[in-house]
Amino acid sequence: MNRIARKPSASPLIGAILMTGAWGPAQGAGFALVEQSASGMGNAYAGAAANAEDASTVFFNPAGLTQLKGRQLVVAGHIVRTGADFSGSATDALGNPVTGGDGGDAGDTALIPNLYYAMPLREDLVFGLGVNVPFGLKTEYDDGWVGRYHALTSEVMTLNINPSLAWQATPKLSLGAGVSAQYIEAELSQAVDQGSACYGNVISQGGNLAAAQATCDPLGLTPQGADATAEIEGDDWSFGFNLGLLYEIQPGSRVGLAYRSRIEQDLKGDASFTNAHPLFTNQGVFVPTDVSAGVTLPESASLSLSHDLNDRWTLLADYTWTRWERFDELRIEFDSNQPDSVTPENWSNSNRYSVGVNYRHNSAWLLRAGMAFDEEPIPDAQARTPRIPGNDRRWLAVGASYSPSQTLRVDVGYAHLFIKDTDIDHTSASAGTITGEYDSSVDIVSAQLVWNFR
Repeated sequence: MNRIARKPSASPLIGAILMTGAWGPAQGAGFALVEQSASGMGNAYAGAAANAEDASTVFFNPAGLTQLKGRQLVVAGHIVRTGADFSGSATDALGNPVTGGDGGDAGDTALIPNLYYAMPLREDLVFGLGVNVPFGLKTEYDDGWVGRYHALTSEVMTLNINPSLAWQATPKLSLGAGVSAQYIEAELSQAVDQGSACYGNVISQGGNLAAAQATCDPLGLTPQGADATAEIEGDDWSFGFNLGLLYEIQPGSRVGLAYRSRIEQDLKGDASFTNAHPLFTNQGVFVPTDVSAGVTLPESASLSLSHDLNDRWTLLADYTWTRWERFDELRIEFDSNQPDSVTPENWSNSNRYSVGVNYRHNSAWLLRAGMAFDEEPIPDAQARTPRIPGNDRRWLAVGASYSPSQTLRVDVGYAHLFIKDTDIDHTSASAGTITGEYDSSVDIVSAQLVWNFR
């Protein structure tokens, strides 16, 4: 028993829970959510910073508020169904094959809401308010799957409150700015292989496999035979801003520029453990403790074009750049005597390209279509984790708008995201190695109501 007197290192294990990636296969690059209006869904969000057809422009380009007439309320919802099926194998921290299944479908069905309001303050000044969800999703695996030491449940939710102002500087030029008050909440869990932790501790102190067996097995601490479950919860409020410019090149043709700032979140919460062995808890390991983790949600910039070919056809295009290189590491700080735990991420900046078209059938009906290519910032299979099995996405979208009167409009949209099979070959010192492939897909159905108050 003296050979295990040194405290096993809990911080890599806890770090793996929060920092191997808290974010599931979201619909935008990384863990961003681009579903911020149902009208834009039908075009795969092509021209989103230039089209400015309703109050959802608060999110995409606040300068577009000057294009609206009178007060307007927009209420939207998106039903998002994600699928993420893993096939492969894993080894534990000692190199032994992990027993278990493939985890089932790690995807989820979620409702993403949007709410926007626009109100003229004077002829050249418009106030807007947006409430939306710019980041987050949920993945959940079966308890006994082969990757349980990497991830079980990962759930992230954000709420963004975005008041904005738009000023029409000239008949052709409008400028906009907004402030974002953003809340983030995360809940993460994974299994902890206490048997491998005990074995590894004995071996790290100079013992061999026989010594580890003699020390740990009588305590019931055998590799994969004494799992605990670890869970971390945390939340935070923080602030950022967004800017926009809208310029009318000629009647029916507009170009939009938009920028959203980074938001630095410092999540604070707690870590808890179930089925922790007394060998560890008596040393202050795998016991409840307060934790904090810093996450920088990246800035983005968009360039959009909207061009009316004639009274019926409108062409739309968009390019959006997101600075995901800011997600270079995740660091957890413990209120206990455990050292910081740091996991490198080394994500790359990402690009999103989209094109779309609108066809106005008559004064009541507008038809939409669009496609997009959305780059994934995860650089390779080694950096990919079961919490983030993301890959490049190819969007195909259609939609329609129906206006039964001048005061009401109904928008619907649908998009299917094609995601090629995704390789994973991720190694964690505390969780071992998981190798295999994900078969992923995303389907989105969107609807919104637009009320105009003259």
